[in-house]
Amino acid sequence: MRKMTTFGLASLSLLPSLAMAAPPAVADKADNAFMMICTALVLFMTLPGIALFYGGLIRAKNVLSMLTQVSVTFAMVCVIWMLYGYSLAFSTGNAFFGDFSMAMLKNIQLTALVGTFYQYIHVSFQASFACITVGLIVGALAERIRFSAVLIFVAIWVTFSYLPIAHMVWSGGLLAQDGALDFAGGTVVHINAAVAGLVGAYLVGKRAGFGKEAFKPHNLPMVFTGTAILYVGWFGFNAGSASAANEIAALAFLNTVMATAGAMLSWTFGEWALRGKPSLLGVCSGAIAGLVAITPACGYVGVGGALVIGIIGGLAGLWGVTVLKRWLRVDDPCDVFGVHGVCGIVGCILTGVFASSSLGGVGYAPGVTMGHQIWVQLYSVGITVVWTGVVAFIAFKVADMTVGLRVTEDHEREGLDVNSHGENAYNQ
Repeated sequence: MRKMTTFGLASLSLLPSLAMAAPPAVADKADNAFMMICTALVLFMTLPGIALFYGGLIRAKNVLSMLTQVSVTFAMVCVIWMLYGYSLAFSTGNAFFGDFSMAMLKNIQLTALVGTFYQYIHVSFQASFACITVGLIVGALAERIRFSAVLIFVAIWVTFSYLPIAHMVWSGGLLAQDGALDFAGGTVVHINAAVAGLVGAYLVGKRAGFGKEAFKPHNLPMVFTGTAILYVGWFGFNAGSASAANEIAALAFLNTVMATAGAMLSWTFGEWALRGKPSLLGVCSGAIAGLVAITPACGYVGVGGALVIGIIGGLAGLWGVTVLKRWLRVDDPCDVFGVHGVCGIVGCILTGVFASSSLGGVGYAPGVTMGHQIWVQLYSVGITVVWTGVVAFIAFKVADMTVGLRVTEDHEREGLDVNSHGENAYNQ
């Protein structure tokens, strides 16, 4: 069995002891340019990608509130990341947290490197992942949460959920030590955000009129535009996680293409069979499902494995938003858990299967069997679900006790745009 080569974000253990033991690194201009482009693409996924995608899914009277929530939380996470977030995620620390040795980005020299690119780029690249993770959560809270409550939640949740899970998976922490495979964020981004969103959706409650009134997306062309931006940006998300312009980046790039195509088709034909008609919303949802499912696997599996993961991911996402959502009896307006949670879990587990060299993957670590790797993947999913669920519950409760989670019913029915932000998206 071939040895698993450690690529992607999991390889970026910025421990000084490891850096000292390695040969002196040399900056590579191509890798620096590649990583800056990938960072810009991931930032573009949040502003405007996820903002437009979610904004089109909700009602016209709340679209500006969604754009504002995504934009302001984006800015908050950037500042938190510089103040202490990067340090707690990527310094040495212990199995759960880093330390404050790089708080305010101190002790990072202008010429410091991570591999062959400058560490400042790594700071930016990782900040873009933290930003979109928070952006994903607000879709589950849409149309009824107080803006101030969102900000309080984000400050607490990023500090005590995103940062430790990023450290555990990508910086030599607990899950990395156990051998969990997460190339670009199945646990850190998608499951982490989806479970937090699910907890928030339960705590904030269902929208007024939910189950009695039709809540239809107000602008499907906006949803399509957001989907297209997310799709293009995802190449920065996945290929950039190779941390160099190399053959693994090329593999992750192609796997992203194939998995997304497979999921778009499986969701479309599945919906066609169930409902009698294929919809644009289904096509867009299938694309996101495939992108989510391949994220943890893209640098570890072969192209055939990526296609299978995408096909399964598309069907799993369709099940998540049509069946599981009813079982859970939750009002998740943008199907954050049904797509990002379900497909993130599916992708993480299938990474353990299709990373096998016998199935075209790059192979496992020495002595690791498929059964053991699948167990590790399940374990990493479980840790992530419990950790983020507990932290999210506490964070939402703190927000509720301080400012209250929910707007008044009158304000909710009139719309958050005018009541929370004093403006309308569409004026005649």
